[in-house]
Amino acid sequence: MKLLVLDRDGVINEDRDDYVKSPDEWVPVPGSIEAIARLHREGWRVLVATNQSGLGRGLFDANTLNAIHLKMQRAVNAAGGRIDAIFFCPHTPEDHCDCRKPRPGLFRDIAERYGLEDLRGVHAVGDTLRDLQAAQLLGCTLHLVRSGKGERVLSAQTPLPEGTLVHDNLGAFADWLLTQPAQS
Repeated sequence: MKLLVLDRDGVINEDRDDYVKSPDEWVPVPGSIEAIARLHREGWRVLVATNQSGLGRGLFDANTLNAIHLKMQRAVNAAGGRIDAIFFCPHTPEDHCDCRKPRPGLFRDIAERYGLEDLRGVHAVGDTLRDLQAAQLLGCTLHLVRSGKGERVLSAQTPLPEGTLVHDNLGAFADWLLTQPAQS
């Protein structure tokens, strides 16, 4: 199964320090929608795993989060692509849950949903160290994009998990992935 996991804010859409709180504030990173569509057309199942603490902080409600995700899915569908599933953590850091990245709960949920013991061979794309750390715990192949907070992560010179590949944005990641030999 050709499966990949994307973070949302900073990878698919522009990140905001004050959170994406409405569909109007959800603005795609240039080229991200087209990248998802290309990946889908090449047989990849595209999943989203995203921390959404704005929900737990009371900045928006579940209906608003659903409307934001519907806008994202419609944009991808209009480009000829598909997002197969969205996994999100609604908790704040103070909740100490297992699903908030950098903890691996969202990735465990993904593995369980798809009947996998771990996620070795699954590509995970994020723009923060916590995205990479959560994915690493289940064996994902790690990718950092410079969009969103990615450039800040790189300029901080904090060591990335071993084997992390760096791409300018989701479009550049898709270009790279689609030139890789097929895995048997």
